[in-house]
Amino acid sequence: MAKRKQRAKGRVVGSSGRFGPRYGRFIRKRVNEIEKVSRALHGCPRCDQVAVRRQGTGIWECRKCGFKFAGGTYVPETPTMRVATRSIERAMQKEA
Repeated sequence: MAKRKQRAKGRVVGSSGRFGPRYGRFIRKRVNEIEKVSRALHGCPRCDQVAVRRQGTGIWECRKCGFKFAGGTYVPETPTMRVATRSIERAMQKEA
């Protein structure tokens, strides 16, 4: 008989495994996705290095240049923030 590969039974739960069977599958899945994004490294708006880490709720800091800035709770740049930044840049270009 051919040998089968052994693999983990079920899904890999990641950081939401600490909840065990509580709260439901979809809530644990959402928590897992949010924590993956918030704990990942992001690009710095000042030096363009991928070294930005979350310090606290909405506080982000680049480990390379030390730039500390406010952003979204789970991501440094939210879609609303992108729109606002674009609008500000356009307004500044019209004045100049």
